[in-house]
Amino acid sequence: MKAGSAMPGPRTTFVSAERLPGWVERFEAAQGTLAVQPGDDGLLLRAGSGAQAELLAPWPADGRPGRGADDVERLASLAGQARTVGLVLVRRGGYAVGAAREGRLLASKTGSPNSRRANAADALTALAAEQAAAVFAAAAPEYLVLGGDRMLAEQVAARREFSRWSALPRLRPLDVPDPKAAVLAQAARDASSVLVRIILPQPGAAANLR
Repeated sequence: MKAGSAMPGPRTTFVSAERLPGWVERFEAAQGTLAVQPGDDGLLLRAGSGAQAELLAPWPADGRPGRGADDVERLASLAGQARTVGLVLVRRGGYAVGAAREGRLLASKTGSPNSRRANAADALTALAAEQAAAVFAAAAPEYLVLGGDRMLAEQVAARREFSRWSALPRLRPLDVPDPKAAVLAQAARDASSVLVRIILPQPGAAANLR
């Protein structure tokens, strides 16, 4: 790379625990021998081509580290642990809440308030908080994942109706479209997957890394 030039911005994708070792193998085959650098919450892969991939665990070890013969296996093992996450996805006009384990929804609820008046946002966050509390009570999530409109999601988490769950440890937020059942199901999978951020030295080199 010439001095002063910049790599393209990072591309992100989610990779499930069972697919992670194969993904890393394909990345190495496409980009060259890897140097693996462990971090606090994942791994940094540096390839011979100059490409980099940051692999972030879906949750902290919390005294339950992954097991395996190498760093990639241990990260995959950590991501594959059965942990329950509570999801609160909110955008103006609708919400989707659920509890998920191993990427699958255990219970969920989607909907929207009837109010279209000036207090519509308040009605939305109140309804989402009430429904999330009911869903979480039956599933006992260990972590909280917010998504959609960050401000509205935070308002849900701050409501009295949600107070029992507001102190749960937060995982990375999710950027999602309008909360629908299918969006919630995908969010459940993403929240339990390894987040991969890829920086490639040449545009278009990521085609075979999904």
